[in-house]
Amino acid sequence: MKLGGTSVGSAERIRCSAALVAERIDRKPVVVTSAVSGITDLLIRGAHLALARDPAAEGVPRQVLDRHRTIVDEIAPPGPDRDRLHAHVEAIVGELRTLYTGVHYLEELTPRSLDAISAMGERLSVEIVAAALEGSGLAARAIDARAVLVTDDSFGRAMPLMVDTEERVQRILRPLADRGTVPVLGGFIASTREGVTTTLGRGGSDWSAAVLGALLPAEEIQIWTDVDGMLTVDPRVVPSARLIPEVSFEEAAELAYFGAKVLHPATIKPAVEKGIPVLILNSMNPSARGTRITADAPAAAGEARAIAFKRGITVVLISQPRMLMAHGFLARVFEVFDRHRTSVDLISTSEVSVSLTVDDVTRLPAIQSDLQSLGEVKVLGPTAIVSIIGRGFAQRPGLAGRIFQTLRSINIVMISFGASDVNLSLVVAEADAEKAVRLIHGEFFEGREA
Repeated sequence: MKLGGTSVGSAERIRCSAALVAERIDRKPVVVTSAVSGITDLLIRGAHLALARDPAAEGVPRQVLDRHRTIVDEIAPPGPDRDRLHAHVEAIVGELRTLYTGVHYLEELTPRSLDAISAMGERLSVEIVAAALEGSGLAARAIDARAVLVTDDSFGRAMPLMVDTEERVQRILRPLADRGTVPVLGGFIASTREGVTTTLGRGGSDWSAAVLGALLPAEEIQIWTDVDGMLTVDPRVVPSARLIPEVSFEEAAELAYFGAKVLHPATIKPAVEKGIPVLILNSMNPSARGTRITADAPAAAGEARAIAFKRGITVVLISQPRMLMAHGFLARVFEVFDRHRTSVDLISTSEVSVSLTVDDVTRLPAIQSDLQSLGEVKVLGPTAIVSIIGRGFAQRPGLAGRIFQTLRSINIVMISFGASDVNLSLVVAEADAEKAVRLIHGEFFEGREA
């Protein structure tokens, strides 16, 4: 059971989440908790303020301390447990002050330092959530996730080392769950084999839950968040968005990668490898059906299932007449992106040009410089990817025509039809993205029976 930031955002929300765990105690739950909502962003902002030697950085530890002290006072009655939790919070906030001081004086914020700072939200919440579970009558134990989840040293976006982690899961977590004690771990955080703190990147609590669930192995992985499940589209853009009761792993991965914010894209991989279903559930509306993600959820071929969109996209166009009938050109293009550790979202090619999209422009000037030796390079932006997700699109005559007719008033910069046959993606100007989404949703979902 992964509890998102909003599910542990206050003492009241923590108590409600504890009740959800208690209802499932017969199924031997293992709990993965996020930081209290907003805390990770606050920690990171404080680090950048310290780097800039902004006096406002000094107020961040106090804000973190006050927020958690308030929750502790509401969760734990006066006595030794409350005193222990207060001491735990004060000790971690003391560490935070020390790290901010180091950043301030060194005028340097390395990825390793930022991981140590970012990890503190989960280190704080895990003890509080475990105490709330014990307060609801359960046997629970807070476990430092850094003692269980092992990763490489790619700070800020570390990759789990599954063999090392599995040994620790079986040695530390499994015995606790088997005897009825609820292990509570912080998501998102881990450590290297040498014990150095790492993080899996933003949204990584979902990934932590999936890795641990896959290695236990779990019966299912529940992601408790603040929405009823995966929807046909972002409801902030289209208020009439509908719940999708079941989606396949493949569809969910495409939706997650191309903009659906409900779960982290990498969540899908550990679960699909073990055939473990993932449920997206709402801790604020636990009676809602939610969305069940399985290996092969039922769906009609050729039907659109959902729409996702991703802003902040840059299109890179490389044209070279000499690539006509030439071999190795694409390999050289991708070698440039590989060298600069920048991933590509979409690609479209013709005989003399290649178009591709990236969402990380950190190294784009260097990439553009290296690509100049291969041909003429143009960069377009800001743009957005609009993705129509479904299944068996290649089996549905007229689908593309229907989409393009619907978007006849919008300029389409690029088209990509995924090899997986579940994703047809279009690139449009960022200013046109929401209009395009509303038009497509109206065409494919308005009036259709749920």
